[in-house]
This record gives sequence, structure tokens and C-alpha cells, in this order.
Amino acid sequence: MADERRKEDDYTIEMGDVGQKERFIETPKSPRPFTAPAPSTRSIMNHPLTPVLSYCASSIMMTVLNKYVLSPGFSLNFFLLGFQGLVCVLFIQTLKIMGLIQFRAFNSDEAKKWFPVSLALIGMIYTGSKAIQYLSIPVYTIFKNITIIITAYGEVLWFGGSVTRMKLFSFGLIVLSSVVAAWADIQNAVGGSGYGSSEASGKIATLNAGYMWMLVNCFCTSSYLLFMKKRMKMMNFKDYDTMFYNNLLTLPLLAVATFFFEDWSATSIDINFPPETRTNIFIAMAITGLGAAAISYTSAWCVRVTSGATYSMVGALNKLPIAVSGLVFFNEPITLGSVSAIAIGFASGIVYSIASIRQAEAAKPSGLPTTNQLISASSQSARDSMRN
Repeated sequence: MADERRKEDDYTIEMGDVGQKERFIETPKSPRPFTAPAPSTRSIMNHPLTPVLSYCASSIMMTVLNKYVLSPGFSLNFFLLGFQGLVCVLFIQTLKIMGLIQFRAFNSDEAKKWFPVSLALIGMIYTGSKAIQYLSIPVYTIFKNITIIITAYGEVLWFGGSVTRMKLFSFGLIVLSSVVAAWADIQNAVGGSGYGSSEASGKIATLNAGYMWMLVNCFCTSSYLLFMKKRMKMMNFKDYDTMFYNNLLTLPLLAVATFFFEDWSATSIDINFPPETRTNIFIAMAITGLGAAAISYTSAWCVRVTSGATYSMVGALNKLPIAVSGLVFFNEPITLGSVSAIAIGFASGIVYSIASIRQAEAAKPSGLPTTNQLISASSQSARDSMRN
């Protein structure tokens, strides 16, 4: 019986081999050319480079268009900010109706608690719009880094944060880049006319007004960031909740401000919205409103697909193309001083981001909360500055 079973097993194997040989002979397979599979939409959307590029493009678009709208003769800043907020609210509300995003429904009790944050936001975006109106984009971007210093020490006072030596080094680079930028700006304003000429005096007065608004904006921005962080912890707000309440609650305040404090005469309207460019200005204003929502979405997208550390670094690296965009789109002078200031400011952002990442990593083994990542205000400040 064992011999017969062995024979049957051998016979079965042999038949299987023969069958395989016969199938191979009868149905030979011709080689097919290799074609790489096309990348799916989902894989592209989840690729880390996609949200990074989207965030950078949104930031540059917001800055350039805001600078375009806020020409030196523009005086309806409250109206501009209200128009942008209205577009943003309508846009995210439409996305919510379509089921693409979710955020809290309006609640009067939450609105009362969040209202002081909206007041701080108005101060931030108004002073920012005045600063960028008088300053060039590279100088505005460089001086915006001062917000990082104020916010970091505000974290120390309010939340018990700490400032490492590497952060102090980055603060020194920030101050140095601001001094170099101001020096280059004044040298360019004076030009060949000399300090005593009326033309140079007028230009320097304009720059001084811009520096004043920029300094006030840095304090307003830091106050807004710190106050918002505290309220978000108390109320457990998410990104879209914050964006919805911020824009919605500022609308009535901005409407009252533009009605009582801004000139709506026919002459003023012609100056702020020249007939030959009126349509383009309103289109740019609408796009900046959408850009505010785009920056908020791409920021959250970048953190979700990559990491908070990567997003912090992107915020630092993003300052370079934003500063360069001013040189490209507005024909601002390219001098040794301006290029040096951009390079130093760019380096300061990178050093600060690396310091924040190391500090967050060092805090993990101790079991402390990882909210220290929020101390890295370089990316947060950059995102808010793009809205100004």
C-alpha cells in the first residue's frame, strides 16, 4: 500500500509537471511593455510637497495682492478688512454646507467670550495694513520677525515658557536684519538728493510712519497670538472655529468703523478706487478674502500631512520668497543692504525654527505637554502677517 501510494504521488506530481509544461507550450505569454502607474489624486494630495507649496503660494498671493490694493493713496482700510472678512465667512460657510469642512454653529455665549480676541485681531490686521501701505514687502516681512521676540517673552510671562541660547542667538539675528533693512531703506530714500532735500525728508517721513505702524503691529500681533492661545485652550476651539468666530465678530465692528471714521465722499471713492482699475481692485480684495481661508486651511493641511516641526520650518523658509516677491512684482530696488537684510532675516527664521524643534524634542521625555510648539511663533506670525 505504501508503494502504491508513493507511485500515485509520483504520478500526480509528474502529471502536474507535464500539465504545466503543456500549458506553457500551448499558451505562451508575450512580454508586455512596462508602464508606470499614474499617480492617483489621493496620493498627490497626501504628498508632503503639495500642502507645503500650497501654503507658500497662498502666503505670497495674499502679501502681493494686499500690497497692490493698499497703494499709498488708499485710506479705506476698515472697509478692506471688513470686505475680506465677509468673503472669508461666506466661503467657509459654503464649504460647510457642501460638507467639506466642519466647525461649530454660532453660539452667543461663546461669542461673548471670544469677542476680546476679535478686538485684538482688528488691532493686528489694521496696524498691519497701515504698515504694509508705507513699507516695502521685504522690509515689512523682515520687521514682522520682531513679533517672534515679543511673543516668546510673552510666553515666558503668561505660560511659563523658556528661551534657550539658540533662540537668543536668533533674536540677535532678527534685530540685526531689522537694523540693516531700515538702513538700506533710508539710504534708498535719500538717494542722490541728500538728507536735507525736501524730497528726501518726505520719503523719510513716510518710512518713519511705516516703522511706527510696524512696531505697533508687532505688539498687537503678539497680544493677539497670546490671548488667542489662552482662549483656545479654555474653549477648545479648532482652526475653523477660530476663523469663523474671528471673521464673523469683526464684521459689525469694521462696518461701524468704516462708516464713522473713513471718508466715503465721491472724491475719496475715486481716489481709493480709480475708475480705470476699480474692477481689478475689487477682484484682488475678493481673492485676498479667499486667501485668508486658504492660508488657514493649508496651514492645518501642512501640519496634518507633515508635522508641526516641518510646518515651523516652512514658515521660516517661506519668508524668503515673500520678500523676493516684493522685488519682483513691485520693482523695488535691489541693493546690497536689502539683499543682506533678507538673507539675515531668512537665517534668523531658520535658527529660531531649529531652536523650537530642539526645545520641543527635549521636553518630550519629561512628560511635559508639547504645547511648546506653539511658542514657535515664526510660522504663526508669518501666517497672520499674510492676512494683513
